[in-house]
Formats: sequence, C-alpha cells, structure tokens
Amino acid sequence: MKPTRRIKVKNGIEYWYEETPYYDKEKKQIRHRSKYLGRNVDGQPVRMRSAPSEIKEKTKKKTAEVKSSFDYGSILVHQSIMEELNLDRYLENLLPSTEASMIRALVFNRIIRPTAMKNVDSWFEGTALALESPQIDLASQRVSELLCRVGESNIPDRFMSQLIEGTSTKSTLIYDITSLSSYSQLINLLEYGYNRDGVDLPQINMSLIMDKDKGIPVMYDIFPGSISDVSTLSGTLKKIKAHGVQNYVAVMDRGFFSLGNLCELLDNKISFVMAAKLQLNDLKQLMTEAQKDIDDVKYLHKFNNEPIFAKPMTYNIDNMEVRGYVYYDPKLEQNEKQTLLSRLYDIREELLKVRLKKNSSPQVAFKEKARGFGNFFEWNVVDNRFDVSIKQNAVTQRMNKMGKYILFYSGDFDWLNCLSLYRERDEIEKSFKALKNEIDILPLNTHSEKTTRGFIFVAFLSLIIRTRLINMMREAKLLDKYSVELLLLQLEKLRKITLADGQILVTEMTKKQREILQALNLCA
Repeated sequence: MKPTRRIKVKNGIEYWYEETPYYDKEKKQIRHRSKYLGRNVDGQPVRMRSAPSEIKEKTKKKTAEVKSSFDYGSILVHQSIMEELNLDRYLENLLPSTEASMIRALVFNRIIRPTAMKNVDSWFEGTALALESPQIDLASQRVSELLCRVGESNIPDRFMSQLIEGTSTKSTLIYDITSLSSYSQLINLLEYGYNRDGVDLPQINMSLIMDKDKGIPVMYDIFPGSISDVSTLSGTLKKIKAHGVQNYVAVMDRGFFSLGNLCELLDNKISFVMAAKLQLNDLKQLMTEAQKDIDDVKYLHKFNNEPIFAKPMTYNIDNMEVRGYVYYDPKLEQNEKQTLLSRLYDIREELLKVRLKKNSSPQVAFKEKARGFGNFFEWNVVDNRFDVSIKQNAVTQRMNKMGKYILFYSGDFDWLNCLSLYRERDEIEKSFKALKNEIDILPLNTHSEKTTRGFIFVAFLSLIIRTRLINMMREAKLLDKYSVELLLLQLEKLRKITLADGQILVTEMTKKQREILQALNLCA
C-alpha cells in the first residue's frame, strides 16, 4: 500500500507527515504509521534544524502572526442538525438572511453557552459563526429589536407549519404544558396560577407537542398564566388541524382530563390516550369497583420485566362509550407509600420543633410547614408548641389509591399499546427540564410581551436541535460516555484558526473528537 502525505495543524502551525498504511493482524484492521517530514514552508516540508537561516526567520515571523482562534466543533454539530432538519431553510424563507443568521446565533448560544442577551455578542465573536456571518450585529439593542419583530409577527406559526410539513408529522403526538415564571411587571401574559415548579411568581403557561416517532418538538403555544391545562386542549386541537396534521394519536396527562375534552376528542374521531382525573363521583365508583379484583391473576402482565395488572373497563358519557384500562402497579404503589410516609414523618418532626412567637398565627405557621399535606394531620397548640399527630384514616385512604390509575383511549389499542404510549410522556418531561435548566429559559428576563414571544421562539428552536442531538447520541451509544455538555466541551477544542495572510485552517482533531464525530456520522 502506497504512502500518502498530509498536513497536520498543531497550535496554528502546519506540519507535513507521511502516512503509510499497513494491516494489523492482531486487531484485523488497516492502521497507519506516521513519519514526520518537516514544517510546511511554501508547500514543502522543511526540517527546521537544517533549514537555512532566512527560511527559519520567515517561518518564525509567519508563526508569530497566527492571531485568532474560533470554536468550530460545537458549531459544526449544531449546524449539521439544522441542515438535516431544514431549519435553516425554513428561517431563510421567513426572514432576511442577516436576521436568519442572527436567530441561528441566538439559538446556538442557548444550547452551547446560554448567557444574557447583552453578552451574546462577546460569545459570538469567539465562534466560527463570526467567520461565516461577520456582517451581523448582535448588540443588545439589535437583539431586542429582532425578538420584538419576531414576537409580534406570525413567523413562529409559519415556521411550525413548515416544520410539520417537512417532518411529515402525522402519527403520535405527545402534549403537555409547563409554567415559565418571571419577575417582570411589563408582560401582560404573566398571571398567577398553578405553578409546576412551586415558585410564587406570576407565570406564562407554555404547551409543547412532540412527535414521538421523530423524537423532536414540532409545535408550541403560550397562554396566560392563570389558564388551566384542561382548557387549552380545544384550541390546540384546532391548531393541529390547521397545520394539516390528521390521523394522529394524542397522548396526554391527567391535567387535560375533563368530560368536555373527552367528548371533543370522541366527536372529532381523534385517537388518544389520556389519564383520568378521579374527581367525578362516577369515576371514583368505577375505580372502587375495579379495585375489588384488580389484583386477580387473570389481569396479570409484565411491562419492562415488572409485574403489572391491567383490567379493561368502559365508561359511558353523553350516550357515548369510551374504553379504558385500570392499571395496578405494585412497584409504583410501594414507591408512593415510601414517599408519602417519609414526607409525613419529616413534616411532623418540623412541626414539633416550631416555637411560636407571641401574637404569631398558628394557622399560618402550620400551613407553611405542612405545604399541602395539612389534611393528614390533627394539631393544636400547647403553650407555644404544636401538638401534632398523623391521621391514620387519611393515610389509609390515600394508600388505597396508590399504584392505581385509569387510562382512557380511542383507537385500536390493547393494554400494552396504551401504557407504552403513555410512558413516552417521559420524553416531553425531559424536554421541559432541558428548556428550564440547560437552555436556561428561567426566569424570563424579557421586558415586553412581544420580546418574550420572540425569545420563546428562539428557545423552541434550541430545544429542537438539542433534542435531536440527544437522540443522535443515544443512537450512537454515546450517552454512556458523554452528557451533552461534556460532548460539547470536547468539540469546542476543535478550532478554526486565522492566519495573517487570510488563510483559515482547522486544527487537527483529537482522538476523542474524531470518535465523537464519526459516531454521529459527521466525519469520514
């Protein structure tokens, strides 16, 4: 096999090497022996020890003129995902090229190194994006103006239409909603409501729809903070239809359960899997009846190698019949019991330590410590202390419900289909967690409703790319070795370097970088 020559770049300096392939009998693969030839001088290898003094001086000056270095590796990965999903093309269809480049920079920043908008420009200048789009201005004022224009336009809706059409979304959609809190006093959508993070701040509610098969979010919406989950479903179904999505399965948590929503889903012949909220008396009665023999072995199955009971049932509503399954999960029951008992013990111990101050309110102090578990306690005040006991009947009633739940469905599903689809909701929960923690959307620091809408659009794009990256890492079996953050840190060491004569070079890949990019099919 013939040797070949190649240039490697180390610390901005070019070196010539001769690569000779050979067959390794032990590892049964082609490997290469590398021989150093010399530094690259005008396209030729020169060994500096034996080089004439004028060449050494010329090379020394050229080396000293290597000035700038830019993050290229992490940009390469995210740009590849944008191109795979056609996100850059969708943006360019909706925005001038300069503004599309600005949005791309903001999106990448939220994934790679989320920072305040006033600092994005400094981050941008150290990335390969600055070489590709030197004309864009990411000063704080320009960014705010762009987010405002996007937020007051229909660009997000038009983008989602293109995305849904481009991904051929039409199978299983997972729908959920979360809270985005803010200290701002200037955003009209901010209202107090049920906060899923336990934060005492006004909030915006953000819904998200994920395409289960594609593994990415494809649609979002925002609502005033006081709007309940259950009341958002009707409008969301209309938007899904408007985007041309048909013949899909909607998967939803119990927060969206109501008789009205059940009827609307059935009337529109939409396939769904939805957990029931056991607040209605007839549903409580259904569960009570099912509990009598739910642990009969004829309902016994296995899910993920764990025993579970699934009993079919029907529920009549407005002359319509909806089918479902009552599930009993012994492992879940045990976990829920341990969690409850541990929590009640901790609250009781905290209450017993309280020393009430003169003129303080015992009711306020109790409520603060009990944090939603007050119904499990009997208490009174003796001197300046709480005398507390846990109500056995209340604990027993709660435990009787543990590990048991109802999933209603419409479509050709058995107990396994329903449960598998419902458990897929874990992916959307992970997406909300990533949105709030890794993409660092909270607390919302924007100062107008228009800017907030624009910022949430940027965060949505970031979530699409990050979710796709995680799926690629999972498929490549990289998640055992790397988190997203660690993978990006490795790739940030792959740099683009500019020389004084205008040349742009890419540094030599490390072994880890090559392994990562090859696993992601981004490197030959």
